Amino acid sequence: MAITLSIAKTHLDAWLKAELECTTNQSYTIGSRTLTRADLAEIRETIRYWQGMVTKLENKAKHGSRNAAYRIMPRDL
Repeated sequence: MAITLSIAKTHLDAWLKAELECTTNQSYTIGSRTLTRADLAEIRETIRYWQGMVTKLENKAKHGSRNAAYRIMPRDL
């Protein structure tokens, strides 16, 4: 399955919401038990991944699927 730009943006938005929720309610304690919902470092790493994917797909849509690399050889005619 190919990842499209809309899918990548949806995932990025979901992970950004997860980061916001994690910063306010990352862990809580009931009696002697403690529950940690998620690792904030892992969430931020995943956000970087999806941000890179969105950037890559936006550039691909903007410039086509080509890599612009040119070689110029000056010649003395």
